[in-house]
Amino acid sequence: MSAPSGKRTRFRDFVADQTARPLFDYFMLLGITVVLTGIGLVMVLSASMATSGQESGSVWGVFIRQAVMVVLGFIGFWIVLQVRIRAIKALATPMMVISLIALVAVLVVGTGMDEWGAQQWIRVGSVGLQPSELAKIALSLWGAKVLADRLRKATTFGELYGLFAAGALATILLVAVQRDLGMVVVISVVALALTVCTGLPGKAIALLTGVGIIGFVLLILFEGFRSQRILTYLDTFFLNYSDIRGPGYQVYQGTLSLADGSLTGVGLGQSRAKWFYLPEANNDFIFAIIGEELGFLGATLVIVLYGLLGWVGLRIAMKQVDPFLRLLAATLTTSVVVSAFINIGYVVGWLPVTGIQLPLISAGGTSAIITIGSMGMLATCARHEPESISAMQTSGRPVVDRVLRVPEPLPYEQRSVRDGRSRAHREPQRFGKPVTYDNDVRGGTGVDLDRPRRRDPRQGTRNNGQGRSRR
Repeated sequence: MSAPSGKRTRFRDFVADQTARPLFDYFMLLGITVVLTGIGLVMVLSASMATSGQESGSVWGVFIRQAVMVVLGFIGFWIVLQVRIRAIKALATPMMVISLIALVAVLVVGTGMDEWGAQQWIRVGSVGLQPSELAKIALSLWGAKVLADRLRKATTFGELYGLFAAGALATILLVAVQRDLGMVVVISVVALALTVCTGLPGKAIALLTGVGIIGFVLLILFEGFRSQRILTYLDTFFLNYSDIRGPGYQVYQGTLSLADGSLTGVGLGQSRAKWFYLPEANNDFIFAIIGEELGFLGATLVIVLYGLLGWVGLRIAMKQVDPFLRLLAATLTTSVVVSAFINIGYVVGWLPVTGIQLPLISAGGTSAIITIGSMGMLATCARHEPESISAMQTSGRPVVDRVLRVPEPLPYEQRSVRDGRSRAHREPQRFGKPVTYDNDVRGGTGVDLDRPRRRDPRQGTRNNGQGRSRR
């Protein structure tokens, strides 16, 4: 019995040693982002073959478009790594204003209600923009800035949360008017995560959660198509597929895809559901294709990767000294992981269908660029962990940073230190006596402690303070 116990102990010690290394979170985040994006490209190619061939005459059409968006996303990732924290904070307010303007614009010049009853796109030719995706990241960035700036000097809840509450409520209401219920839920969770991370009392959190649930129910009751989705969800949850040719068709086909996958799947590229049986196979329901082609093991791998992303993101948040980076890392992690598990939840029948894409995997230009760019912000937070900064100052930047020419991160300075430094630049410097200069008690004359002392001939030599003086 001692041998297995010893192996477990050595394994735990190994894991603890690896996770305690500087830059562990940074490298883990890079690896998870690349692996999830790679899985996404492969699965988009497989899931879009039939529809892409029918629409454009080439099975590569959707894949090539998605690959271009992923490349643009990683360019954004690299650009974000180049930007200093002060510049990111300075961009928070303009980004929030732009996102609110875009949310209003989609109601004025948007494409109208789509087949799922939501109006959430602005299209210019063949290029489409989903402002709610931008609003989700903008609220995370702006909310982290506003709350971090007010966290230490606010004396009332109104001073701390007033401005943030107004911005969050405006964003949620504009997205709700677009009838994008899934994004309303995600943005509401992001706003709630920001308040939780700032230490909002439990009673207030419970109150906000209750108000959110009531609002969610009201949105469902006042919209017929949402009520139908809830009824379809209840039927699916209890395995009652009574209307498989009506509203429950997509969920039913997704369930069949997952069932066909069994443990190891039917094989990569061998899905039958993607041949015009499962709507949105390369987008909202791509997880069903993953389960069908890669089986339970492949689907579990994807879930584990999102779980690791959540774990690493929260580790990054907890290690931050800068309150802005702490709030930003927590909310960016929450937005991506919550979106992923909402998507997986409705594909497997545990949640109502809301139209949320699977981050880093589903086909979608706006989602790919913004989500990968937000991972760049999270990677910036990881590089600014105190241990990571110390390691780079001691041993230099890691290879990946040198290849990408990413500058060395700067340590966090509190506002009082920065303000004092700026005042020092504005005011003339007044220097006193050197720190090595001491006053003689008897005569008041200055004695430079760095200057070699003259030995009194009446005293003997001293051996490092241990010898006796001769008289």
